[in-house]
Amino acid sequence: MKKMSIEKLYKIFVYVALISLAISIIVPVAWVFVSSLKTNAEFQGSPWTLPMSFYFQNFIDAFEKAHMAEYLLNSVIVTALGLILLVIIALPASYVLARFDFAGKKIINTLFMAGLFINVNYIVVPIFLMLLDWDDVIYNLFGQTFFLDNIFVLAVVYASTALPFTIYLLSGYFKTLPKAYEEAAFIDGCGYFKTLIKVMAPMAKPSIITVILFNFLAFWNEYIIALTLMPGASKTLPVGLVTLSKGQMAAANYGQLYAGLVIVMLPTLILYILVQKKLTQGMTLGGLKD
Repeated sequence: MKKMSIEKLYKIFVYVALISLAISIIVPVAWVFVSSLKTNAEFQGSPWTLPMSFYFQNFIDAFEKAHMAEYLLNSVIVTALGLILLVIIALPASYVLARFDFAGKKIINTLFMAGLFINVNYIVVPIFLMLLDWDDVIYNLFGQTFFLDNIFVLAVVYASTALPFTIYLLSGYFKTLPKAYEEAAFIDGCGYFKTLIKVMAPMAKPSIITVILFNFLAFWNEYIIALTLMPGASKTLPVGLVTLSKGQMAAANYGQLYAGLVIVMLPTLILYILVQKKLTQGMTLGGLKD
C-alpha cells in the first residue's frame, strides 16, 4: 500500500510539472498571437483582454513599412541554402566515418568531436576578419566585394559551423544499421555512392529529419553571425526583428512588434507540427545491430 501511494504521488507530481511547463510555454505564445491582432489603442488597457476585432493591418505594416517581407525572404534563402549544403556534405561524410576504416579516420573523428565544444559565437569575430581580408583582396583586383553582405556566404558559414553536431548525430545512427543491407546492395551491383543514396539514406530518414529540424531552428533564429557578416541594409529575420523592436517600442506601436514576433515564430511552429512524429523517431530509434 505504501509503495502504491508513493507511485501515485510521483505520477501526480509528474503530471503537475508537465502541465505547469506546458502552461508556461502556451500562455506566452498565445498572448503574442492575440496581441498581434490588437489595435494600438487596445494596448492601453489590460494586456490580457481579447482584441475587439482581428486587426491584420499590423502584419501589413510589418511587411511593408518595416521590410519584414524582405527579411523573411532572406531568412528563407539562407536557411534553405545552409540546410542543403549541410546535408550534401554531412551525409556522405557521416556514412564514410561510420562504416569504413581508413588511415586518419581517428584524427578526423577527433577533429569533428572537438568542434562540438566550440561555441560559434566566440569565433564570429575571427570569421569576420578573415572574410574582410578576402574582400580587401577581391576589391583591389576587381573593385567589388563578395564575402560580406552575401547571403550565400552566410549560408556556407552556417553549414560549416553545424557540421560537427550533424556528423556526430548521423554517424551515430549509421553505426546502428545492419551491414546486411550494404552487402545485399553490393551483390546487386550497387557502388558505394548508389548504396548510400538508394539504401542507407532512406533508412536513416528519421535521423536526417531530426538533423534538418534542429539545424533549421538554429539557422532560422541565429542572430550574432548574421548581424556580424551582414552589416549592410540586407538583414535576416532575427536581425530585422531587433531593428523593428527598437523602432516600434520607441514609437509605442506594439501591434507591429508582436506581428513581427509572429512572423518569426510561425514557420518554426508549422515545421515542428509537421515533423513531430519523425523527430521523435529520429531521437529514439536506431536500427538492428548485427
